[in-house]
Amino acid sequence: MTTIKPVLFVLTSHGVKGESGEPTGFYLGEVTHPVAVLDAAHIPVEFASIKGGEPPVDGLDLNDKINARYWNDEDFRRAIRHTLRLADVDPKHYAAIFFAGGHGAMWDFPASPAVNSVTSQIYEAGGVVAAVCHGPAALVNVTLSNGARLVAGKNVAAFTDDEERAVKLDKTVPFLLASTLIARGAQHHAAPDWTAKVVVDGRLITGQNPQSAIGVGEALRDLLAA
Repeated sequence: MTTIKPVLFVLTSHGVKGESGEPTGFYLGEVTHPVAVLDAAHIPVEFASIKGGEPPVDGLDLNDKINARYWNDEDFRRAIRHTLRLADVDPKHYAAIFFAGGHGAMWDFPASPAVNSVTSQIYEAGGVVAAVCHGPAALVNVTLSNGARLVAGKNVAAFTDDEERAVKLDKTVPFLLASTLIARGAQHHAAPDWTAKVVVDGRLITGQNPQSAIGVGEALRDLLAA
């Protein structure tokens, strides 16, 4: 049986929504839902964050059965408390990189040199890049070794400008994600607000919102199992 390399889940370390002072972090369901899919397929997962250690959490909805199962699991909690610092990981160790959303991602993912370096190395080695909701904020500045942007000419989904306006954070976030991906040359595909949308373009998998997290996990599983 072939040993599958782990998927590296990357979480934001940024805990405040800009000047609003409101707390944020990684969105729990955008981690637990795809992790549940990968766990069921016996695909290993490891966790990193921009700063390492314990990242701030948002969307702590324990009425969600998958969230509750993982949040009450000591192994999962220990892994979340001790995430690797992204700059310290070895990209060759991973089959894929997955960027979870949560509004915090809008601040530290695009500004991180490690995001650019690790993502481009995994992708250029034949690995998969996946992101959901605000997670594609990680992709807006990723440049490949040939100088091209990773998302240029690619079909993508991400948290839409309309959804950002619906949650009244369009003036708080540092940029509008979908518009910025389009400006970087991506072809953005939107579903109606709060409905699942997953787009697969080769080894790039993106999802629109929390409702898309399971579907991104399923697409990632299927690509890795192919």
